[in-house]
Amino acid sequence: MKSLFSRLSDESAVTAIEYALLASLIAAVLVITITLLGDQVRLLFVYVKDQVVLALS
Repeated sequence: MKSLFSRLSDESAVTAIEYALLASLIAAVLVITITLLGDQVRLLFVYVKDQVVLALS
């Protein structure tokens, strides 16, 4: 009976679930950010590349 109560008071599984939820939230935010800003960042890099090529020629 004592081992049953010790298992019920073990909070390591709860901590693991909290870390998993936090990691999934961070991943979701990254996916949304990359989706929304991906084209703008690509266009920025293309612009910088074009300016460097123009400056070197």
